Amino acid sequence: MEIETPSDINANVVESDSELSGVEQNRTEENGDLAESSISEARLNAKAQRRLRKNSSRDSGRGDSVGDNGDSTRAVLPTSPKSKLMDRKSRTGKGRGLPKKGGAGGKGVWGTPGQIYDEEIVDIKDPNYDDQDNCMYEKTVLPLDEKSFEKSVTPIVQEYFEHGDTNEVAEMLRDLNLGEMKCGLPVLAVSLALEGKASHREMTSKLLSHLCGTLLSTEDVERSFDKLLQELPELVLDTPQAPQLVGQFIARAVGDEILSSTYLEGYRGTVDCIHSRAALNRAALLLRITKGGRRRIDSVWGTGGGQQPVKKLVKEIDMLLKEYALSGDVVEAERCLQELEVPHFHHELVYEVIMMVLEATSNNTYTMMLCLLEALWKSGVITLDQMKRGYDRIYQEIPDINLDVPKAYSVLERFVEDCFKVGIISRQIRDLCPCRGRKRFVSEGDGGRLKRESY
Repeated sequence: MEIETPSDINANVVESDSELSGVEQNRTEENGDLAESSISEARLNAKAQRRLRKNSSRDSGRGDSVGDNGDSTRAVLPTSPKSKLMDRKSRTGKGRGLPKKGGAGGKGVWGTPGQIYDEEIVDIKDPNYDDQDNCMYEKTVLPLDEKSFEKSVTPIVQEYFEHGDTNEVAEMLRDLNLGEMKCGLPVLAVSLALEGKASHREMTSKLLSHLCGTLLSTEDVERSFDKLLQELPELVLDTPQAPQLVGQFIARAVGDEILSSTYLEGYRGTVDCIHSRAALNRAALLLRITKGGRRRIDSVWGTGGGQQPVKKLVKEIDMLLKEYALSGDVVEAERCLQELEVPHFHHELVYEVIMMVLEATSNNTYTMMLCLLEALWKSGVITLDQMKRGYDRIYQEIPDINLDVPKAYSVLERFVEDCFKVGIISRQIRDLCPCRGRKRFVSEGDGGRLKRESY
């Protein structure tokens, strides 16, 4: 029996260990191959299931599908991409392929076909309830501020000075929401009238009388005149006669009963401004003359404007010519004619001048009237149209005038010729002058000679 030495024992141990390690390595390799094959198989199965779920949910059997044996089959493709989005079939893959909610679901759908809805009962107590049937809509106009007030009302007042219709002004002002600016309406109207003519002031007084009680109250008018008295120092810069004119406005307002008769007493002893004191003194004087304002002061602005009756204008022109015949002041006569503010009625002056020439008994009147017409023509006060209308009236009435004035034809011919020489009338107007057509003969022994006309 051989005895193993320690070296032999170690060698055997080493060999046995190497054999064991080789076996274990082979087992490990076999286990690794099995694990890899199982993992790859699980991945394939999971991928197949995902594809099956995806196709069943989106295409409902119309897209790609995986069979039992793992083979993929392709169904009929949809006609367009929108068909998938607009498809109303169930996407869970568990339904029968019918539309969701029986076709009553989705955007823009009002229910199933043939469905009838019951009448909805409105709850009045509902906080969201809105009664549309009994709702009234009205146009809302914002109140005017100071800038928009002056910009909107000024054209209305200026147009009123042209047409003089107070009703139209009232309607236009009702369309505006004056609000707190009502008291500014008389202030603006009076301020514009101060820069205008006497007829404009008369029209302004009539406008204030018409608006008071309908659009304005007595308190609004009082506040307006209070503001006017405060603004007098500024108004005097543009209109030096503003204190006297405002005093006349106050007196006219008291006479028209749109201002209280005690309005002036409230300022007694409390006014420091010189201009305001002058306006109040002017108003008190006018009211004292008219017995405390018990009767209307219609002539506070004098006579003027086309709103006056024709008879009154004829009387004024007749008085003007008579005063001129006594004074001979052409400038004063021209001023008085312009103050009447009736340029459309100047033909009456021409008519009256010629009538005075025909009826005159002295050459002095003849010369003065010729000078008056020449001055009015050269200054442009009387236009060619008004001059022609005045002469036409004389030409038409000369047969009747000749009955009262036997020398009318000869005097008219001489006056027309003189007017043509100084350039007052045109040749056409001179040629239209009528002449007496009857020819007078002498007695039978005159030999047929024509007798010279003498009147």
